[in-house]
Amino acid sequence: MSEPRRIGVFGGTFDPIHNTHLAIARAARDQARLDLVLFIVSANPPHKRGANLESAEDRLALVEAALAGEPNMASSRIEIDRGGPSYTADTLKVIQEQFSLAELFLIIGMDSLIDLPKWRTPERILARAHLLVVPRPGEADIPESLRGKYTVLTFAENFLSSTDVRARLESGDPCADVLPRSVSELIQRRGLYRECAEHSARG
Repeated sequence: MSEPRRIGVFGGTFDPIHNTHLAIARAARDQARLDLVLFIVSANPPHKRGANLESAEDRLALVEAALAGEPNMASSRIEIDRGGPSYTADTLKVIQEQFSLAELFLIIGMDSLIDLPKWRTPERILARAHLLVVPRPGEADIPESLRGKYTVLTFAENFLSSTDVRARLESGDPCADVLPRSVSELIQRRGLYRECAEHSARG
């Protein structure tokens, strides 16, 4: 297989990965003609310090289960193996070194685009990747410094957050409409997303 020339970089905690994540990746792949979408599982996201996340290895396993059979998509453990805070600029540098001929596209939400100037070394991010932005309803106040450096994807799916999915899992509600079957089965086999529910019941 030849080296991919257009790579989408889709980072997140994926706690857990769900159908909206997959819909976003498909939209980016198809609209930007990406050869590959890399799902980067965050090990230690700076903006979620202290969060009660499932282990990085479990979250990676869920991503791998979700991507089975998805063309031109793959998981990556770059940030898990590197250790320390998961900074986007550092991750893009590693991917650029691995795929020296590829053009990189960073897939982010509109909320992240607005906050990007506050991220660590945003100029390095913009130097290494073009931004593919998932729109949200309503108008957004985009910083002037980002004009012309991003493309807004066409995306009409209903948005779903991992927080909402976890709440359903923890309460025992059905999740067949929001999770790939392979992910639901792996969550059950590993007994994931139960600890918070047990804490809530005791509280």
